[in-house]
Amino acid sequence: MLQEIPEGKWVAAFRRALKLNGIGAGTDVAIVAESQSRPVMAQLCGLALYDLGARYSTIVLPSPAQTAPVPVKSTGASNAIAGMRHVVEALKQVEVVVDVTVEGLIHAEEWPEIEEAGARLFTICNEHPEILERTEPQAELGPKVAMGIEMLRAASEMRVTSKAGTDLFIDIRDAPCGGTPGFTTTPGGVAHWPGGLCLCFPGKDTVQGRIVMAPGDMNLTFKSYLRDPITFTIENDFITSIAGDSLDADLFRDYLAAWDDPVAYGLSHVGWGMNPAARWESMALYDKRDVQATEFRAWAGNFLWSTGSNQYADRFTLGHFDLPMRGCTIHLDGDVVVKDGVLQGDLA
Repeated sequence: MLQEIPEGKWVAAFRRALKLNGIGAGTDVAIVAESQSRPVMAQLCGLALYDLGARYSTIVLPSPAQTAPVPVKSTGASNAIAGMRHVVEALKQVEVVVDVTVEGLIHAEEWPEIEEAGARLFTICNEHPEILERTEPQAELGPKVAMGIEMLRAASEMRVTSKAGTDLFIDIRDAPCGGTPGFTTTPGGVAHWPGGLCLCFPGKDTVQGRIVMAPGDMNLTFKSYLRDPITFTIENDFITSIAGDSLDADLFRDYLAAWDDPVAYGLSHVGWGMNPAARWESMALYDKRDVQATEFRAWAGNFLWSTGSNQYADRFTLGHFDLPMRGCTIHLDGDVVVKDGVLQGDLA
């Protein structure tokens, strides 16, 4: 079992990552944690911010009571600040919010108000520091991620295929596009560590086709590799069929059904990973308690799709899956950007 203490090498990694996010002497920063956050995360942030000369404070919120019928994981939508008006007002006064909550504030309902005030968000995902050390943000990834986002914005259609049988069509005209290399210096910007992905949120009635997840593809909500294939039929953005006679398929069906919410079956976002430091195989080497599994959203060349909330299609739910796949080919208006799981051209 890995220990969680403030190692000097991790303080150094946090210092470099925070500096890459534009934090230096005199920067006003708020660290936001909650009672179930890894204590070492706020400790490492504080030590690194002190070294950088930032003016910082730490807010520790109580982790909310559970209200869902099943465990809620990997949402990026912490509700720890829900109803905490004094906290929201405090965060509007700083330049940078360093987020070490369990689920992250990226999709929190309160974030847009804080963002409008000019604060930028750096979410450090709830991973063991060893994982963060290995996936430390690098400046050179910035231009490549920006290029991928622009390619998405310029395209009208995404098509995803695989040798396993995936054949998915997505109309991405006017779809909000984004992503992060793991850092931002823009007021109101959002970044997370591990970073390195390009994605978009398809609008209503824009996703059709078939997705076949194969052994070795990943269910990040369950923090597991698939052992058996699952075939999904997608009609007008929603999963209408989950085919498979296996534990993997049963778990998927039962978890979605537990929400008793049709929106949980809708697609949230689609995209691909860009980070060469993120490794598909590394989850096999960690205990589940050591990972939040955000590294695997970003490994270079994956196809990432997710179910659950899509605010741009007016769909909201706590039910959520992040599902990165290997060996897919991704076309944008016929141009191949990922071939059989390998980034192409200037993205590579």
